[in-house]
Amino acid sequence: MEVIRDIKEMQAIARAMRMADKTIGFVPTMGALHKGHLGLIRQAVKENDISVVSIFVNPIQFGPQEDFRRYPRPLSKDLALCRKAGVDFVFCPRPQDFYPSGYKTFIEVKELSDALCGACRPGHFRGVVTVVAKLFNILQPSCAYFGQKDAQQAVIIKKMVSDLNMPVKLKVMPIIREKDGLAFSSRNIYLSREQRKDAAVLSAALHIAGNLVKSGIRDAHKIIRKIKGVIKAKKAARIDYVSIVDPDNLRPVKKITGRCLIALAVWIGKTRLIDNIIVTV
Repeated sequence: MEVIRDIKEMQAIARAMRMADKTIGFVPTMGALHKGHLGLIRQAVKENDISVVSIFVNPIQFGPQEDFRRYPRPLSKDLALCRKAGVDFVFCPRPQDFYPSGYKTFIEVKELSDALCGACRPGHFRGVVTVVAKLFNILQPSCAYFGQKDAQQAVIIKKMVSDLNMPVKLKVMPIIREKDGLAFSSRNIYLSREQRKDAAVLSAALHIAGNLVKSGIRDAHKIIRKIKGVIKAKKAARIDYVSIVDPDNLRPVKKITGRCLIALAVWIGKTRLIDNIIVTV
């Protein structure tokens, strides 16, 4: 496994691999790797000739009051996990190279970026889309892998790839959860022992919502109200949003028909966690 920091060197390596007719599987991350990331990485290694993982804590997707400075950066541990998983290259660009002095170019996906997390994190998805577009330009991968936990991000990046005619295939992999149902997240390490117990309420509430849909309830408002009631029972929990939307355009639905995304964001203490499920009727 090679660790590459220089952008031009990474471009040259990727170009050489493509010229040799090698497929490149790419997993973009901000590091602090967990089992969710490793599921994506193993899939990329399995399905492609060459695997690349990027580790870059992207400053432009954090708001002024968010956790950029304290975001975990256990690089040595991350590299060991990548090596064990069989990764070929880890790309760790330097921030000053990625966004040099005078950098002025950003990409936005209108409307989709304003819903759900975008409503309370203005500018977040502009930062996400911009960094992913730059990484795609540098690597030009055959296939890129994302997790369903970040459902809105996946929808937005799919739209960017389609609108900008990017020749990359996207795969969105299922959420990987801990034994009590909590979705793996790099931010879970912020939780105290008691908060960690309370955080399981996110998946528990979504499980209850799924069962309500299976029982025949189709009124989105009733299901949202039930989810909120379950979450509010935990003292450490503060709801950011609970929404039921079309999984393709992220518009709210009043009645559950076909496929719907039930998504939520909840503060557990000072840590904001997201989760979701897809229901089909």
